[in-house]
Amino acid sequence: MADIRFDGKVAIVTGAGGGLGRQHALELARRGAKVVVNDLGGAMDGSGGSSEAAKKVVEEIAAAGGEAIANGSSVTDDAGVALMAKQAMDAWGRVDILIANAGVLRDKSFSKMEIADFRFVLDVHLMGTVKPAKAVWEIMKEQNYGRIVVTTSSSGLYGNFGQANYGAAKLGIIGFMNTLKLEGQKNNIHVNAIAPVAATRMTENLMPPEITAKLAPRYVTPGVVFLCSEEAPTGAILTAGAGAFALARIFETEGVFLGEDGLSVEAVRDHWGAIADETGQKAYVTGGEQTQKFFRKMGGG
Repeated sequence: MADIRFDGKVAIVTGAGGGLGRQHALELARRGAKVVVNDLGGAMDGSGGSSEAAKKVVEEIAAAGGEAIANGSSVTDDAGVALMAKQAMDAWGRVDILIANAGVLRDKSFSKMEIADFRFVLDVHLMGTVKPAKAVWEIMKEQNYGRIVVTTSSSGLYGNFGQANYGAAKLGIIGFMNTLKLEGQKNNIHVNAIAPVAATRMTENLMPPEITAKLAPRYVTPGVVFLCSEEAPTGAILTAGAGAFALARIFETEGVFLGEDGLSVEAVRDHWGAIADETGQKAYVTGGEQTQKFFRKMGGG
């Protein structure tokens, strides 16, 4: 089969000054895409800012013969996000790909976490995904083509101590993706998520060097770049790390119908084993599919 190429395609990658985003931007450019490299250049907790990191990645791309533009906007800033899309349109006239990768950490146990830290992490991860997606959505609709990759985490999918803010934002991103995958279908806009296991600036102090080397960002990027391609699925949650790839899905059990006559708190307790039985469990594509199950059960099905 032919290599996956992005000649003539234009990509925006947020948080691309280092780590995962840098690798994504470099690989897209290597395969022919023109790239807006966004990075605020702040500290890990989101403080400070400089576009130097983004400029260095642009220089790397240019040195390899590619085309790129640096953008130092915060993904939480409406005007800065609008500028990303404008830069792409002014330079190249289209936007085909968005990788929403920018993020910060402000880890603390929930009892010690300030609401301001919760809100800030939510703003950067969730609204910092929503705003760039909104900025390119109409462009992609008019083109009848678009590929959006959002970044989730095992902390959102499964939980992680000390990351209530981060986990809430990361699972919120999945809810966002699940609606965009439906709304984008008629315009050939595919929306997928990556849940990376990678050693980046955010994880560098958590693992020994020998493990860090095996979890380099470059081992995640092939999955992300595939999700940017014309052959990409839509609505997938791709987990990736160390060269391994898997899909995460939300399943719902078939459950039981207790009816009006037999309904009580005690009945739920007594039927808990049947409610939790994984036999016949299903991953729904839309909320309406789940509702139909409840109508079926009401009818005795």
